[in-house]
Amino acid sequence: MSATYYFISDLHIGGEEALSVCDFEDELIAFLKRLEQEDGDKELVIAGDAFGLWEYMHVTGPDKLKAVIKQFPRIFEAFRSAGKKMKITLIPGNHDYELACYDDCVDILKPYNIHLEQVTSIIRQIGPKKIWIEHGMQRDAFNTMPQFGNPYAQPVGYYITTYFVGNAGLYSKLGRYNWLKDLQSVYPNEMVPSWLLSNYFYKEMNPILRWLLLPFLLLFGLSVFVFAGAALEWFGITNTNIFLNNFVFSSLGLVGSLLQLFLIINAVLFVVALIVAVPFFLISRDLRSTLERFNILVDEDDLSIQKEENYLNAARDVFDKDPDTAIFIYGHTHQPSLTKLGERVVINTGTWLKRLDHVPALLSYLPGIFVPSYCLNYFKISEADGQIVIDYGVYEKDHGQELDMLQRLLAARAAVDDKEPIPRRTVLGCSKA
Repeated sequence: MSATYYFISDLHIGGEEALSVCDFEDELIAFLKRLEQEDGDKELVIAGDAFGLWEYMHVTGPDKLKAVIKQFPRIFEAFRSAGKKMKITLIPGNHDYELACYDDCVDILKPYNIHLEQVTSIIRQIGPKKIWIEHGMQRDAFNTMPQFGNPYAQPVGYYITTYFVGNAGLYSKLGRYNWLKDLQSVYPNEMVPSWLLSNYFYKEMNPILRWLLLPFLLLFGLSVFVFAGAALEWFGITNTNIFLNNFVFSSLGLVGSLLQLFLIINAVLFVVALIVAVPFFLISRDLRSTLERFNILVDEDDLSIQKEENYLNAARDVFDKDPDTAIFIYGHTHQPSLTKLGERVVINTGTWLKRLDHVPALLSYLPGIFVPSYCLNYFKISEADGQIVIDYGVYEKDHGQELDMLQRLLAARAAVDDKEPIPRRTVLGCSKA
């Protein structure tokens, strides 16, 4: 039995073309070397999706795993070296589901001291208590394997990921800024359309066209205000003489004339858009109602809450069936968290992939900004003085300057994360139930 456990997940290493780069390669190697140098009995558990096998479109079966090893020799050499000093355990996720389907994968990983367990969940002992570990795809209808271990029984998520994410890797370099490869970093997946629109507007749209549109978009709100004021004056509802009085604009000279021209054009566009928008509004409202009824279209925050609650309910079931289980660990959703349920804890191991947090633009009629960041996190669980100690650590990584000046300006209003930060240390009682 190991005295200390480390948990990570969702590395998604590997893929074709643009996905053949691991942004956190140096940090992962440093993490493995650090564990290698620590004294004591320890085990590193990778809770699924270590590799992005679904992202390969031109390789099949165990050859996918061999392709990953060939792409990242430094990482696997670090696994080999660290595995001499500690146990490294890997369970399959959905993105590396082929690991569960071919016994050859066990033999392929063995020389790198990676112990592959071809199961959906494992249990580890910590004192008199137990730790339940799973990837979590079995709680996700789109990624649940209909027959675990059968390579031909793939869930719906396989076809979506292989086609869209795989092709994103193939075609990403054709873009202006090689951004399409980050498709797998968009969470929840329902935000993908907004992300595509954002990247088209800020990165792929012809710069001349974008800068020509900006003045109209920036002044759109003012145009609506002026249009409404002018309408009130025109129909005699108000007795002011501000919006229809050319003296206000003429007093500003050339700037006033240009401003007035912009406002007139915007007002005309607003009227046209208003006329066209009425039937589209009615249709879109009815369509939205239909999609919500089928639970396909859900608010971003509500969707995240629903998914998290799904795993909390799964943890409650595990705790009820075995009172000695004190910790429930999962990954899959890429949202690191630690939630206490009485004297028990539910942990989401997060992801080492780049994170893209949606921030509404300062002007709401402009596409939102997806701000990049990294959270290279891990959980350490050990027993000390008759208690279970859960330590949370993060490797810092700079995402670079991926946003241009316009995006940084419009994203100045940072997204407010209303979730409580994960405590650096959490202590649980260790007495037998």
